[in-house]
Amino acid sequence: MSSARQSFPLSIDTAQKPGVVCEGWVLKKRRKKMQGFARRYFVLDQSGSLSYSIDPKRPIRDQIFLPHAALSTAVGRKDIHVDSSNATFHIKCLTADDFNTWLTAIRQFVVPEGRRSLAGKITPRLSQSQFNRSGIIAEDIGSSISDLEAAFAALQSESTHERSHPSLKSKSEKDKHHPKDVFNLFKKSHQVNEDGLLPKSNIDSPLNMRFQQINTALASLKSQHAALLKSLAHDVTAPPTARGSPLPPTTEEKEEEPLSASRFNTALTRRSNLAISMSSLSDSAHNEWFDAEEDLGEEFFLDVPKADEEREPMVSQSETSSLIQTVSSDEEEHSPPLVHDTDPFVNASQMVRRTRLPSGPIGDEGSLFAILKNNVGKDLSTIAFPVSFNEPLTLLQRTAEELEYYNLLHQATEAKDPTQRLCFVAAFAVSGYAHTRYRTGRKGFNPMLAETFEDVRMKFLAEKVSHNPVVIAYHAEGKGWELNATSAGKTKFWGKSLEIIPLGTTRLKIGNDKYEWNKPSSFMRNLMMGTKYLEHCGKMTIENTTTGATCVLDFKQSGYWGASNEVSGMILSPSRDVAARIEGKWDEQIAQALDSSYLHVLWRVAPFPKESPQYYGFTAFGMTLNEITSDLEGRLPPTDSRFRPDVRALECGNDDEAEAQKTRVEEMQRDRRRRGVNRVPRWFKQDGDEWTYVGGYWEARAKGWKTPIEPLW
Repeated sequence: MSSARQSFPLSIDTAQKPGVVCEGWVLKKRRKKMQGFARRYFVLDQSGSLSYSIDPKRPIRDQIFLPHAALSTAVGRKDIHVDSSNATFHIKCLTADDFNTWLTAIRQFVVPEGRRSLAGKITPRLSQSQFNRSGIIAEDIGSSISDLEAAFAALQSESTHERSHPSLKSKSEKDKHHPKDVFNLFKKSHQVNEDGLLPKSNIDSPLNMRFQQINTALASLKSQHAALLKSLAHDVTAPPTARGSPLPPTTEEKEEEPLSASRFNTALTRRSNLAISMSSLSDSAHNEWFDAEEDLGEEFFLDVPKADEEREPMVSQSETSSLIQTVSSDEEEHSPPLVHDTDPFVNASQMVRRTRLPSGPIGDEGSLFAILKNNVGKDLSTIAFPVSFNEPLTLLQRTAEELEYYNLLHQATEAKDPTQRLCFVAAFAVSGYAHTRYRTGRKGFNPMLAETFEDVRMKFLAEKVSHNPVVIAYHAEGKGWELNATSAGKTKFWGKSLEIIPLGTTRLKIGNDKYEWNKPSSFMRNLMMGTKYLEHCGKMTIENTTTGATCVLDFKQSGYWGASNEVSGMILSPSRDVAARIEGKWDEQIAQALDSSYLHVLWRVAPFPKESPQYYGFTAFGMTLNEITSDLEGRLPPTDSRFRPDVRALECGNDDEAEAQKTRVEEMQRDRRRRGVNRVPRWFKQDGDEWTYVGGYWEARAKGWKTPIEPLW
């Protein structure tokens, strides 16, 4: 082992090969959390493609096209962060010479001399009347063009790699004897498996993958071009509307179609055709925000934080303004008079709930990039954002969205087979991401300390138990099951992508079985330009701590080819044998693979409302979370999120009132902290790094809150 390491030192290869700008061994951060850095061999070619492999003689694992990437470095450190719209490389050099060599080489493509003056150029955002469906389609075309550029660069890189490594030549020569197999990828009559997938033998060829990638991008360009012509014709003949639909023309039509009985749709379509931009643009010319003019590379410099710097919350100017004294009479009424509650769960399932919000977004959400570019590499949970970046839900209510499909836990309790039960638990864990399909533009309101939220449908209770760092504890239960979880995390911006690193553990008890799991990381892509979309990547391991059985789920990172949002995994018995396999998509459905031809569907996403894009991308379930139905009137404590005046104002479309109330509520919390009378958690207690439910909430609710609870706003 030691001799092998000596033969591959962590340094740059000075013997440059034709077409190669820089290559050598460096340390790369692993994709999985908490696994540190690993030695990888990086190659930067003349096309600007930065790729890496485990060994120079091994196939390429991943690559980034630098002209469309963002570069981040920190003074005094030997770290290089390269962020594209599809992947993020965190590189660590061991010597200053290696760092300077790699940084100089990468800078040639990220911000070349002829383009450095353009990196900071800004243009005003389009007004609402201009930024309509045609603009969205145009962005998709731009993304497809970027894919084509990356595909050609990848082909050139692989060709150079094969010429420089003769050991790989035999494989490429073998492929030349079968050109028909390559070009059959482009024929409609090409043989396809029953499940809609190409034969595995064809997919395994890297050359075939590149051709398939280019063909997919070309097909996307053709369809997008046709849609753009149709949309432009519509814009000429149709009168202007108050709000242009942010969805591509086919999205609502697809939602109306019944789900196919065949296996999952694996057509090689662009993510941008399924994702939407949740930006809500105003016709007003006031307070215009600015974004980068085009998807060019850009360089950022990270601040090196002091020992305790990240722990100190950053406060915006709006939050430090004086407390607003004028409050209307209806805002002073925190809640209706409390009434005695006998059984809160009797009418919950029969309650008629709303199907739309009072108002969609009114104002321009602003430029997220304009705020993030000054905080590259920092934990964004400590940074205050204007209310225009919020959606009318608190983080407490957003945790409740993860339990929308709690009926899966009822099915798990009824399953007698332990493998089948674990399959339903896995489906439940994946279903918690379905509501994020269109939620890429805005964030939930940060709750006040000791703020609560309940949902009687699954006896759900959440409470904010820590302010810095922000920690939320929640508990839910049903017939035969009980769930406890702690939700926390960090958010970092790397130049083009926003990384959300979840912390905390989810614990589920069903009978004598106890399950635990942690969530993988999430990335918000295309923050600078194009259609923003959310991507969940990494491993999720669900362990039955009672029996030792586990379910290992892989949230796959979407590349330039193949379907997006895919999840696959396996159930391992206590003896580590494969007991079952699971596959699907986190925004569509999850199924157990019975054999090569048949699936048992465990979960399928509920249809999104047709007007979901106009209402923050909410699901039908999400639209009900801030509603005070008749069965809740007079029964909620004054700390419930539904009584937040800023959230209610935003929900009703009053952005100015929402901003004023947000400032007032936050100032009240700071005033309590200064006076030493800060609120403490009431329904949860800390147990190590986790928080557990102490009980008593529903009993106190049934008695009409005999013990007074002071309001938070």
